[in-house]
Amino acid sequence: MGIVGGVALLLWGARMVRTGMMRAFGASLRVAIGNWTSNRVKAALVGTLTAATVQSSTATALIVCSFVAHGTLASLPALAVMLGADLGAAIGAQIFASGVARLWPVLALAGFLMHSLFDGPTARLRHLGRVIMGLAILLLALRMIGGAAGELGGSRVLSEVLQAVAGEPLLAIVIGALLTWLVYSSLAMILVVATLAASGLLPPEALFPIVLGVNLGAALPAITATLGEPIGARRIPVCNLVFRLLGVLIVLPLLDRIAPHLSALDSDPTRLIVHFHVAFNLALCIGFLPFIGPVGRLVEALMPDPADLAGQEHGPRHLDDSLLDTPTVAIAMAARETLRIGDIVETMLAKSLTVLEQNDDHLRHEVEQADDDVDQLHEAVKLYLTRLSRGELDEDDSKRAIDIIAFTTNLEHVGDIVDKNLMELAAKKIRKQLQFSKEGLADLKAMHARLMETVRLSLTVFINQELETATELLARKEQFREMELRDTERHLARLRSGQAASIETSALHLDIVRDFKRINSHLTSVAYPILDRAGALTATRLRPVSNLMSGRRKDDRPDSGEAHALS
Repeated sequence: MGIVGGVALLLWGARMVRTGMMRAFGASLRVAIGNWTSNRVKAALVGTLTAATVQSSTATALIVCSFVAHGTLASLPALAVMLGADLGAAIGAQIFASGVARLWPVLALAGFLMHSLFDGPTARLRHLGRVIMGLAILLLALRMIGGAAGELGGSRVLSEVLQAVAGEPLLAIVIGALLTWLVYSSLAMILVVATLAASGLLPPEALFPIVLGVNLGAALPAITATLGEPIGARRIPVCNLVFRLLGVLIVLPLLDRIAPHLSALDSDPTRLIVHFHVAFNLALCIGFLPFIGPVGRLVEALMPDPADLAGQEHGPRHLDDSLLDTPTVAIAMAARETLRIGDIVETMLAKSLTVLEQNDDHLRHEVEQADDDVDQLHEAVKLYLTRLSRGELDEDDSKRAIDIIAFTTNLEHVGDIVDKNLMELAAKKIRKQLQFSKEGLADLKAMHARLMETVRLSLTVFINQELETATELLARKEQFREMELRDTERHLARLRSGQAASIETSALHLDIVRDFKRINSHLTSVAYPILDRAGALTATRLRPVSNLMSGRRKDDRPDSGEAHALS
């Protein structure tokens, strides 16, 4: 239980280091990966530095795969980054095994103070405090595992089990790979194996096959984490697995020759395990860097592009789970996906007028199908930001995430109104072969044109978050309300004059006007958070009732004109 508890602390500490580094410097690391990959050597160096910083080759792999999926990084430099990332993660293990575990109390105190005292403009220092606390937990876990493993040194049963595994190198490789895949951390597994070597249960040379298995299993988490990505992105971790598999197949028969040379370099069992781990990854990086092209083409042949890409247009394009450790970037990607929803809603609204005017039943079905895409993207954005909010967000990021969810919800409501209401009215109009009067259609077109302007302005307000534009958008709500009243009055005048077309389509016309007003209200709501934060909103838009009733006896009743104005 001491070892199991220590491993649990080890995994949690590694997670704190990774998430803290990504939140503090994630955006900078992404820029570095995007900009410094012009050749293979540079790309490998960037991968090494990134993985050594975040203490995770898997996190680096997810960043790289997201770039490949979005077309901002080619496959060959991405593969070079991955080779460097494997080496960077191994260097991290070398640092942790260097005997610094006794520093954990100092790091724990420093990390706690930084995480507790800094916030707001100094949020990066707060995240660095999280990193330091994670390092302290890692070092404490190593001491726990070392103490527990030392107590097990006299266990005859455990010694026999480990000797049996060590006597079957292939079994040892499989066990190492599966355990690494299970715990999602090669760093944790290497440190555990190094601690077992220090306990004296087995000589370090007997544990080398398990180290090979750990390196093989370290490629598996990135493969499972990218199963939902486009095929180009999925090839990158598969290529990395091929590199590691080839490396294991080459090194395994040479273990008996390699072990004496490594033992001559360092007699400490812990450091010997880590030296072998670093040497293996250094050999992979140097040996396979010239061959990333052939390996990439081999994997491309095994994983060809699907013949039909039509279905890939549906679903989210920008919601990358690897960005969740970098809240600012993740929120920006959620905003980009929200703009996609806005574009679809704008197209639906534009087509709806054509359907209503021309009785186009085929186009009506297209609009109804588009609402399914809106529903899917709305759900994806909502769940994505919900997962993001489970981490620590500063006040600004939290407010922005809430605003995005609110706006996507309003866009989804607009899509539903177009689909469930306007298209249902269009279906009734098509079924009964009705036509609007010339004047009625002109009024609807004018309101629709105004509504399309509001859609575009609402998306602008959503992105730029400017007070002036938000004020203009909210003013349009009152203007649209006045437009609705004028349209209704003109429609009633046509009914009084006895126009047959207006009488036949009266219910349709008034329902469409009502739905246009509802859509306008949903769209203009994006201005409220901006105006509220600026202190530009009052508690109520009503004047005091005493002012309305001044000069009027309590038993007075408003005449019909006043009643209409009040309504």
